[in-house]
Amino acid sequence: MANLKDLRNRITSVSSTMQITSAMKMVSAAKLSKAQDAITAMRPYSEKLTQLLQDLSATLDDDASSKFSEEREVENVLVVAISSNRGLAGAFNTNIIKAVRNKAKADYPGKNVEIYTIGKKANDILSRNFSIYKNNNEIYDELTFDNVAEIAEELMQLFLDERYDKIKIVYNQFKNAATQIVTEEQFLPIEQFDTEETKQLDYIFEPSKIEIVKELIPKSLKMQLYKALRDSFASEHGARMTAMHKATENATELRDDLKLSYNKARQASITNEILEIVGGAEALNN
Repeated sequence: MANLKDLRNRITSVSSTMQITSAMKMVSAAKLSKAQDAITAMRPYSEKLTQLLQDLSATLDDDASSKFSEEREVENVLVVAISSNRGLAGAFNTNIIKAVRNKAKADYPGKNVEIYTIGKKANDILSRNFSIYKNNNEIYDELTFDNVAEIAEELMQLFLDERYDKIKIVYNQFKNAATQIVTEEQFLPIEQFDTEETKQLDYIFEPSKIEIVKELIPKSLKMQLYKALRDSFASEHGARMTAMHKATENATELRDDLKLSYNKARQASITNEILEIVGGAEALNN
C-alpha cells in the first residue's frame, strides 16, 4: 500500500503542475496576441524610416555627415543585451546570453566590452563574466516609445561623449510563436549604404537635406531600439507559450503513465488480497 500512496502523491503533484503550466500557456497566449499585433503594425514604419535615412545619408557629402556616423578605432564596445525578467521560456534567454558571450570573444578580442542589460535574466548570468554598464529591468513594466526613447538618448550621448566607439544590440526577433531569431544589429555608428541606387535618388528637400537627416537620425535610432524591444517582448511570450504547451503535454503524458501504473499496482494488490482470502478459506476447510 505504501507504493500506491506514493503513486497517488505523484499523480496529484503532476496534475497540479499540469494545471499551472496550462494556465501560464493561456496567459502567454493572450499577451502574445497583443505583442504580435504591436510589432506587426510598427515594422513597416520602422523599416521605411531606416531605408529613408540610409538613402539620404548616402547622398550627403563627408563634411556634412552626422556625428552619429563617425567611424572611430574600436577600443570600447557596448553590447545591449535584451532578455526578459522571467524564465520558463525555453531557450529564449539562453540564446541571447550565448550570442553576447560569443560576440565579445570572437569579434572583440582584447577590447573593452561592457554590457547594458535589459532584463533580469541576462544581467544575472552576464554579470559573472562581464562588466555591466547598467541594468534596466523596469522598462517592461511600461513598454512605451517614450520610455524606450530615454534609453536610446542615453546610448546616443554615450557615443557622442566617446565613451564607447561602437554600440551593438542583441535580441530575439519575433518570427512566430515557435521561432525566435537571435539578431544582432549595429546601433552606433550608423552604417552607411553608399550604392548606385541611392546616389540616383532624386528628392525635393524642404528644409535642407542636412537638417532633415539630423532630425531623422535620433528618431530612427529611437525607433530601432523600440522595435528591438517590441520584437523581444513578443518573442518572450511566444517562447513561453510554446514551452508551457510542451510542458503541459509532457505532464499529461506522465500523469497518464502514473495512473496506468497506479491501476496496475492496485489491481495486483486486490488480486493478492483475494488470493489470501481464498487461501485462508481453504485452510479452514481442510
